Amino acid sequence: MSAELQLVNEEKEEVSKEQRAVDYLKSMVSIEKAMEPYKEQKKDLRKNYMENGWLTRQDIWNAVKAFRLYEQDADMDDLNDMFETVEQQFGEKDNA
Repeated sequence: MSAELQLVNEEKEEVSKEQRAVDYLKSMVSIEKAMEPYKEQKKDLRKNYMENGWLTRQDIWNAVKAFRLYEQDADMDDLNDMFETVEQQFGEKDNA
């Protein structure tokens, strides 16, 4: 763990809910600050692939969405059924 990371003080007998929330937020902010350079790398990676014509923004979006669904072990049959339900309710989208 990073030296900057603020952890909840576990030595106290009773800590208020408000203090726990503040401690959580301090830890979250520290983590988000540590992640910032990686967010920039991710943006640069996406930009590089698009500038080189290797993938479009939509290609990248589709790949990432598919990967997130894979990570969540999504049931593709259920997802497809729900997609069809939405499409029936709202109609097909025009891709023009």
